[in-house]
Amino acid sequence: MDSEQRVERQLDFLLELDRLKTVLRQTWLTDGSRRENDAEHSWHIAVMAVVLAEHSADPGIDLLKALKMLLIHDVVEIDAGDTFAYDEVGAQDKEQRERAAAERIFGLLPNGQAAAFRDLWEEFEARRSPEARFAAALDRLQPILHNYHTQGKAWLAHGITARQVVARNQHIAEGAPRLWDYARRIIDEAVARGYLAGGGS
Repeated sequence: MDSEQRVERQLDFLLELDRLKTVLRQTWLTDGSRRENDAEHSWHIAVMAVVLAEHSADPGIDLLKALKMLLIHDVVEIDAGDTFAYDEVGAQDKEQRERAAAERIFGLLPNGQAAAFRDLWEEFEARRSPEARFAAALDRLQPILHNYHTQGKAWLAHGITARQVVARNQHIAEGAPRLWDYARRIIDEAVARGYLAGGGS
């Protein structure tokens, strides 16, 4: 592959990523005006990583690697769509849909980059490194923050309980224990304020 073909494939991938701006999540913006899209979510948690890196469970993480994971972790949703965190039916074939999407979308890149990006995505999904665990912690923390600051808008709409929120998000502690302590406090506060149904947090 010559350099011109390489650039073309890289630009094809980057143009494909523009579609991420159209994938709506269940999470609402903190002003409650609309749901956020995947591109906004990815940007937001990448900034969170820069600001909150000192709270990683592993102080020696490679921040650039974590940032790469955060910026590409939801790319597969261009094809697979956003599966709501608590959707048990949608979760049944989520992995299959996302793996097929990863094959196509990362496959737009030149071979070496395609493999590197796919490996980063797999590492994030499996939480198999300190960087992946930190990145995954932020990916789970951000919706908790948004739900709290919108008075439980998505939680209440879907009848979510504190038990569900804790069960789904407790691995935040693997990547950032102090942030999980904070998340637990606001989950409890959300229950106390009526933003989230009880159910044994």
